Amino acid sequence: MLCSRLIVLAVAASLTLLAQKKPVTLEALKAASGRPPGGGGGGASVVWAPDGKSFLYRQGPELMLYTIASKSAQAVAAAKGLKPVKPEAPAPGEATPFDWENRGVREQAIQWSPDSKNILYVNGGDLFWIPVSSEGAAIQLTATPTPEHDPKLSPDATKVSFRREHDLYVLDIATKKETRLTRDGSDTLLNGELDWVYPEELSLSTAHWWSPDSKSIAYLQFDVSRLPLYPQAELIKPKAYAEPERYPQAGDPNSDVRLGVIPAAGGNTRWADLGDTRDTWLLARVNWAPDSKAVYVHRLNRIQNRLDLLKVNPATGAPAEILRETDPYWVNLSDGFDFLKDGKRFLWMSERDGFRHIYLYGADGRDPVQITKGQWQVDSIAGVDEDAGLIYYVSTDPSPLERHFYSIRFDGTGKIKLSTQEGSNSVSMSPTNDVYLLTHSSTTSPSRTTLHDKSGKELAVFREADRKVANEYEILPTEFTSFKTKDGALIYARIIKPKGFQQGVKYPAIVSVYGGPHAQSVRNGGGPGLSWEQVMAHKGYVIWQCDNRGSANRGHAFEAAVFRKLGQLELEDQREGVAHLVSLGYVDPARVGIQGWSYGGFMTLNAMLNAGDVFKAGISGAPVTNFRNYDTIYTERYMGLPSQNPDGYAGTNLPLKAGNLKGNLLLVHNFEDDNVLFQNMLQATEALQRNNRLFELMVYPQKAHGVSGAYRNHLNELMTNFFDRTLQAPAK
Repeated sequence: MLCSRLIVLAVAASLTLLAQKKPVTLEALKAASGRPPGGGGGGASVVWAPDGKSFLYRQGPELMLYTIASKSAQAVAAAKGLKPVKPEAPAPGEATPFDWENRGVREQAIQWSPDSKNILYVNGGDLFWIPVSSEGAAIQLTATPTPEHDPKLSPDATKVSFRREHDLYVLDIATKKETRLTRDGSDTLLNGELDWVYPEELSLSTAHWWSPDSKSIAYLQFDVSRLPLYPQAELIKPKAYAEPERYPQAGDPNSDVRLGVIPAAGGNTRWADLGDTRDTWLLARVNWAPDSKAVYVHRLNRIQNRLDLLKVNPATGAPAEILRETDPYWVNLSDGFDFLKDGKRFLWMSERDGFRHIYLYGADGRDPVQITKGQWQVDSIAGVDEDAGLIYYVSTDPSPLERHFYSIRFDGTGKIKLSTQEGSNSVSMSPTNDVYLLTHSSTTSPSRTTLHDKSGKELAVFREADRKVANEYEILPTEFTSFKTKDGALIYARIIKPKGFQQGVKYPAIVSVYGGPHAQSVRNGGGPGLSWEQVMAHKGYVIWQCDNRGSANRGHAFEAAVFRKLGQLELEDQREGVAHLVSLGYVDPARVGIQGWSYGGFMTLNAMLNAGDVFKAGISGAPVTNFRNYDTIYTERYMGLPSQNPDGYAGTNLPLKAGNLKGNLLLVHNFEDDNVLFQNMLQATEALQRNNRLFELMVYPQKAHGVSGAYRNHLNELMTNFFDRTLQAPAK
């Protein structure tokens, strides 16, 4: 009897607590702008010391040093009060065209010396040499109004390479003497500097690399002079001016890219003989051999169904093929290439058996050994402990909805699961493989980062979960489900039921969609956070999302099902997803809306024009409206060249279907979107107007692919009002 009374009291208390929580509203979303989406608590980006005894991370304005032995952190004193030189301000009224550097470019702000005593630190565009201990002061290495970009510490820690404007330099740390390595850089000839499309679609984040012996630098030179100029324009300032962006659309020539090796002391560049990169090849990755006697290049053909690993002699520029990957559809790049210490073997990741797995090769590219196997994918290699003969990795085993951490022996035996909680786990492992940071989250658990030893034992909490959002607001639960298509494909989905959900009531539904290759949306991770979807669920909508065929991390066959016909099978899967949702009995099939951004914008417009019997209202954000308009490397990977697949490209030309529009459509775009060009939007609106189809349009002024800041608050309200008007949700 006492036990029953305690249960009743506990249930009553939990219901009282739930009733006290706030609903998620637009006002709450606006107030929380800038707060991490999972309620905070995510793992900081850390940089491990080479000796594995500590790591650095930024916390607000402070540079923090965390020591493993003490399991505590303190600010690095020498990093305080740095005084970089401010860039020269433009003259009043002077036009300053925007720099269309891609968001995928990454610069290392913190780099350790090999002895773990000093760091190279970037602050305000200048470079500083900082002792990590409490003794000693920072040394300012550069003090120029022109920022130093992409600095790299030489392996022997005596020099720093960097790019100033469009040329490469090397600076001697002891003397501060600069050596200019290249002198022909210009707005169209970029030395050690990436164009726009390579980082966007090949995830290439840098364009120069030190040799392990610190004597040479390999770098890419991009000649962008033949790239088409897209006419971006600044129209907000008192006087409008042009700020064109070099952007190759499907079928256009790519940049002319060369790989060169130059002595770090200065001298002539030796160029590698890697063939035509304008129309034939893409140079996707560059790595030095451990002995500095060769440079390894990952070279893709233009339509990306062939990947060559080439060994280049830096003295002659001559390449030799080490291995070749081919695929009837396309080859997905990975970053699993890593030489072992003996230089006689390397790790490689491949999807040759249908799923991305780890292989061990001899240096000559022969006799590969497959280390991981199964109908799941390796997400990343976290560490390699050669002394113990172990590889640490994160994978989709046992569920593509989650990510888990494992160790395995070089021969593929002794697999051990080191993560224990359901959800998504990411890992940052020390260089010595003794300890690691594990960040875990799920839809019910905010991000929490813990320190572990190599056996998996938790040693300390580095960053506790921030449960403020979950404690303050009523975050409606996400449910995971699945269904099978008519032809037998298994599709995963998620549902958020509306506030006060009751069986027997028919609710309006909003389908969230992305749907494109190389991405996955339905995941158990991220934490219980504030979101626009939560706002709509609190207002009485069912939220639904499914990952159709074409999406990533389900195996290559699942992704490649959309090859050369983007938008067709994806839409059929989305149709079947809505049919499954309606079959559950609580969704009104006459009040189903859809919304998405980027590829999701393409899918939304596609649905409104080609599945108007299913979707009554749609918000299409930054949509590709014709894949002839999108960039070369992404589009040609999945669609081939326009000249080779005219029917496939015609199928993506949504303005041709403008006359099909029946439902309510809202189109949204940044006028200076650098990724999905506004040309897409204008072609769609012109076709809708010509076909006398009414629609709504909102244009934002940001120079980016996404809408953020105050504009995002405006967009959230716009989207909410649109669906309230068009799907007639019951007032809440």
